[in-house]
Order: sequence, then C-alpha cells, then structure tokens
Amino acid sequence: MTPSQQYLSSFAILFSILLSRVTLAADNPIQPQDKLLSDYEYPYPVKTLELSKLGQPVAMAYMDIIANKLVRSKGTVLLLHGKNFSGAYWKDSIAALTEQGYRVITPDQVGFGKSSKPLMQYNLHGMATDTKFLLDKLKVDQVSVVGHSMGGMLATRFSLMYPEMVRKLALVNPIGLEDWKRVVPYEPLEQAILREQAQTPGGIKSYMSRAYFDGKWRKSYDSLLDIQAGWSLGPDSKHIAKIDALTSEMVFTQPVIYEFADLTVPTLLIIGTRDRTAIGRARAAEPIKKTLGRYDLLGKKAAAIIPDAKLTELDGVGHIPQFEAFNDYFEPLSQFLNEESQQDSD
Repeated sequence: MTPSQQYLSSFAILFSILLSRVTLAADNPIQPQDKLLSDYEYPYPVKTLELSKLGQPVAMAYMDIIANKLVRSKGTVLLLHGKNFSGAYWKDSIAALTEQGYRVITPDQVGFGKSSKPLMQYNLHGMATDTKFLLDKLKVDQVSVVGHSMGGMLATRFSLMYPEMVRKLALVNPIGLEDWKRVVPYEPLEQAILREQAQTPGGIKSYMSRAYFDGKWRKSYDSLLDIQAGWSLGPDSKHIAKIDALTSEMVFTQPVIYEFADLTVPTLLIIGTRDRTAIGRARAAEPIKKTLGRYDLLGKKAAAIIPDAKLTELDGVGHIPQFEAFNDYFEPLSQFLNEESQQDSD
C-alpha cells in the first residue's frame, strides 16, 4: 500500500467513526451527566433520604407519588429498577398505577440514578435494608413489590427478608434466574473497570439495541440511553465505571435462585421470552454461550420452583416489556395487583 493509499485508508476509518458519532447525535443528542444526574429531569419530584455507608454520608433518592384521589385507594406499590436503569424509567408504570388508586414509591438504590455513589462493596441485602429503612421513614408497612431485571433480584431478596411487609411480588424479566458464576469465569474488578471506562455512547446504544430490542431501536427508547450514555461523556465517567463494575460483581456473585423455594408471598413472573440477558456471556466458553439467558425456558423453571407462582409469557418481547410492549406487560400486572385489592376489601 502506498503512503497516499494508507492516508486515504486512515481518513476513511476516521470519517466512519466521526459519521457514526454525528448520526447518534442527530438521532438523540446525548447530554453529559454528572454522577448525581444533577441536570437530568425525573418525571416526578425527587426527594432524598440520608443514610451512612462505612462512615460516609450518602443520600438515597426516591419518588413518592400519591394515588388518584378520585378512585378507591388500593395500597402502595414499590417499584425496583434494574442495573442499567433508574427509577425514572418507571414513568409510564407510575402513571398507570396511580391512576388506578395506588401510591407508588420508586427509589434509586444507592449507587444508581440520582442517589449517592460511594466506593464500597455493594450487596442485595444492604439494598433491601436501605429500602426497608425508606419505607419505615415513610410509615409504610405493606407494599406490593415490582422488580425488573436486577430489581427482580432485589425484590426477591426484600421479600425473603421482610415477608411480613410484602403483599405481592411481581418479577418482570428478572435476572438471576440462573447462576452464571458456575459456568462463566470471574472477571477481576480491575479488568471490569477498564472495560466500563471504554464505554462510548455509540457502544452503549449498540448494546441496548441488540440486547434489549433485537436490534430494532425506537425513538421512545432514547430515554433509556440518556443516562448511561450521558455518564460516559460526563465529568465523573471514571467514577461511574468503578460503580458499574462493583454492582456488576454484586449481580454476578449473589444469586437468589437457590432461595426461590423459600418465598412465601403471592408471586407473578412476567417474562418476555425473546430475552437472552446473561451477565458475563462473552467470557463463557462457546458451547455454553448459547445456553445462557434462555428466558423462554428460565421463566418456566422459576415458576415451577416458586410456590404457587403465576407465569405470564410475552412472546416476541425482550428484556424490557414495560417499554417494548407496555399494554401486554401492564394488563397482567394490573390484574395481579387488583386481585389483591379485591381480596383486601372482602
């Protein structure tokens, strides 16, 4: 290759990279975000609860939305977000639930969303304890718990620790339906942090599109991208990378599947069967990769283990039913929760 050809080849590569960034910016201008999402607007007012972690003062952000006063009160629903998300993505669910008469409490767990992000070991027991403390402060003693993705793991842990507080449990495409650490090599934190630091808005969108929506991106999904992509461009990107690595390690090393049989609360599984989410899949041996994240099988297995569980499968739907197929997701959730409310009124 001549020097001029090498120059043209390098220019073509550079132009391709720039074009991809321009295209992403044109589709959805990503705004840099600091670690507390100071400039990111949530759909409802955000309050904070003061906590302490290893002697560090931290704040747990949450939304507490009152029910529609024109309908009969049906109690309180606690919405628990997934790992790559925050309480903000429950916007449509909050609106629909409050319209039906539910008070809705939606926390950002410490390490996520608008909450503080201390460098520490993260664990589901600690998050459940924080959530219980929040409910106690709000003088709420009974909730129906809805958890999505990592929030499904947390919702399960919360229900195991505080069954007397849980009226019903709904798990929406929860992760942790299989134990990845048995078949996927562990990734040291230092390597995980470097991988997270290499994230770009384009790479994040590509992952979300492929992993969540079968490669089919809609404008309505942009809000899912804004936070994660914004952090990758923001002033605290290196800190966020450490938090992402720490919380990924938590998910990888703290499965709840072995305790499903111990659940004592009425449980509904809402499973988009196209979902193939599996933490660490890229590190697994080739023969193993294709067996991981088979939600078309995992939902049935989980429902068979959890006592008296109900299973609603959404064919052709992926990891985030509440975005991809809201009506198909909300109808069985609403029916499940309203059955409880009817029983309470009898």
